[in-house]
Amino acid sequence: MNFVVVRRWFAVCVVAGAMTAAAQELIVQARDPGGHGMLCKLGNKRVLFVSGTPEQMGAAHGRLLADLVPRVTPRTMALVGAGYTVQKGDWFYDRIEDIVRRAIPHTPERFLRECRAMGAAAGISEREALCANFFPELFHCSGVAVRNSASADGRVVHARVLDYMRDINLQKYTVLQVFVPDGGIPWVSVGYASFLGTVTAMNLKGVAIGEMGGRGEGDWDGMPMTFLMREVAERASSVEEALKIMREAKRTCEYYYVLSDTKRDIAALYATPDKFEVLQPGQQHPLLPKVPADTVLISGKNRAQVLSQRLHEHFGKITPELMIEIIKRPVAMKSNLHNAVFVPETLEMWFADAGKKIPACDEPYTKVNLKTLLDFYAAQGKGATR
Repeated sequence: MNFVVVRRWFAVCVVAGAMTAAAQELIVQARDPGGHGMLCKLGNKRVLFVSGTPEQMGAAHGRLLADLVPRVTPRTMALVGAGYTVQKGDWFYDRIEDIVRRAIPHTPERFLRECRAMGAAAGISEREALCANFFPELFHCSGVAVRNSASADGRVVHARVLDYMRDINLQKYTVLQVFVPDGGIPWVSVGYASFLGTVTAMNLKGVAIGEMGGRGEGDWDGMPMTFLMREVAERASSVEEALKIMREAKRTCEYYYVLSDTKRDIAALYATPDKFEVLQPGQQHPLLPKVPADTVLISGKNRAQVLSQRLHEHFGKITPELMIEIIKRPVAMKSNLHNAVFVPETLEMWFADAGKKIPACDEPYTKVNLKTLLDFYAAQGKGATR
């Protein structure tokens, strides 16, 4: 395959907190024959663009990542299943079948159509495609957003820390995914081959969201968390709209979320199938350490203490670069799979993926801008072959 350098792209790598400018070339590796996607490389990162209807986006995903998708499912899912079965004494695929059966009635049909199209294009079965997109409901990270008096320039700085099964090497299949859905808001996800939902996202309206899993395994009669977050990414223009979507949805299990937007609105959310509790900036909660003004945070007990301490120490001076330092271990765990730092007002995002033996918080970060990514894709004819 001939690699075509289409434009010089400037990314910023963050190493141990120091900013070093590194010119990187965005390289088109492949174009979807159907004209609905494009696979690129930015440094050592994969960047996947898909656009169109659910079927068109799913097929583009499957065709462009056909060499990766079968390695994630069924192969990597088999590792997940083996670990789950040993730990729980329960057959993994029985639980997946249960989740799919109970969650499908509450899942938007367009996501299921996209999932099936992805599987067919990548050469995996429908069951395997659904397994890859419903299994996160079995596993139950940290999030923080600051603004106004807490940040250096008043802008929102929002961090998302994903602590999640680094040992199964899911980081080998990382893909920064840019979605341009017909009738929806374009958005970006720090994701993985075959995963069509999201756990870390920001859309063109500047709404950013990340989650932290809790308990409630078995409460699967609702929209899976990853697809609920995708609903927010494709439909919400503000934190207020995002909360309305999530409040009205039939929800599963127990999850915590941190949200932010371009109007400098930030919120933390505790949600179960029956409960919906929103924490406003600076609001104190008995289960959390002291929360600084103009701040929301969610984390595990000991990690939350360290996070709170660091936020207080750097109050009023927090930039994206400083936030990258704040979320390092022990705020991030050894299982830290990926991190992202958002500035919704500028549509900038810094993200890092785990290495083979190194947590994401200790790996270099790459900076992208969603608007610039979308402009690039549009200039390329939205993936059309030519």
